[in-house]
Amino acid sequence: MTTTARSLIALLLFTAPACAQVTAPSAAQPAKPKVVEAKPEKPPEKATTEEAETEQAAPPSEAETAIAAAIQSYVIAFNKGDAEALAAHWTPEGEFATPAGDILQGRKALQEDFAAYFSANQEAKIELLETQITLVSPSVASEVGVARVIVPDQEPSDTMYEAVHVKTTEGWKIDRVSEQAPPPLPPSNYAHLQELEWLVGRWIDADETSSIESNVQWTKNRNFITQSFKVSIGDRVDFEGTQIIGWDPYAQTIRSWTFDSDGGFGAGRWTNQGNRWTVQSLNVLPDGRRGSSTSIYEIVDENSLQFQSVGRQVDGELMPSIEPTTVVRVSVE
Repeated sequence: MTTTARSLIALLLFTAPACAQVTAPSAAQPAKPKVVEAKPEKPPEKATTEEAETEQAAPPSEAETAIAAAIQSYVIAFNKGDAEALAAHWTPEGEFATPAGDILQGRKALQEDFAAYFSANQEAKIELLETQITLVSPSVASEVGVARVIVPDQEPSDTMYEAVHVKTTEGWKIDRVSEQAPPPLPPSNYAHLQELEWLVGRWIDADETSSIESNVQWTKNRNFITQSFKVSIGDRVDFEGTQIIGWDPYAQTIRSWTFDSDGGFGAGRWTNQGNRWTVQSLNVLPDGRRGSSTSIYEIVDENSLQFQSVGRQVDGELMPSIEPTTVVRVSVE
């Protein structure tokens, strides 16, 4: 077996269930793959110019433009630490309900509170995120979004807010604002999976005729790591699959579940000692036979690792081991 072929097999087993490519108990069948870059599907063209114009968002109204300008002016005044200018954006009886449940009413009370805040939090800055403006009537509008306050040497603070703007002789002013703390974040197992961050990225191994490509990324909230892989021969995808790595809170261990396009699937249990990870896997082949193996990943440096697979069996018959092979990451996504 050539070094290239051995490398391809190693990377295949780096992504797919061990023994998944075995079709007879007597020998493993390495494939010689070549990567074809996936091209995004071209969006369907609009049938007519009239349909395209219909799908375009309507331009903001004059009132919405004026309110957006007032909001931007408010942000500028806050970021300058100008309490007087900030209070001037409110109506004379404007009311501010803080997340703590305090109520501030009137420009004087607002200005005094802003001044005290800026005195205690110099260089504080604000960002308004996910802002949405809705016209309730020609002279009343609602604004919702997330206010992020950034103070040097402190963690950013986010609050959800709702503001009511009214049109006055002085222009659009804030009449009421209520803020509340954002809902608690959903639980995350990132702390248990953080040591596998080195897996994230794009891994490719190829020769003139074949290649294997693997893309590894976090899911939302970093509760799982997903890995998609494909083996290509020429311009044809010969084999592909998906692996999910997650924390098992019942067994207090890292597990993986792998599914391939031939119908095989498997589960693995991950343990580590420093830069060396061991995965003990049990697999079911597409024809119903059962396989097992122990895969070993040793991190060489930031973008490469050494892989080997030992103790490989199919229906109790010992299969050849995969000798140590170096696999290289080409990019981090």
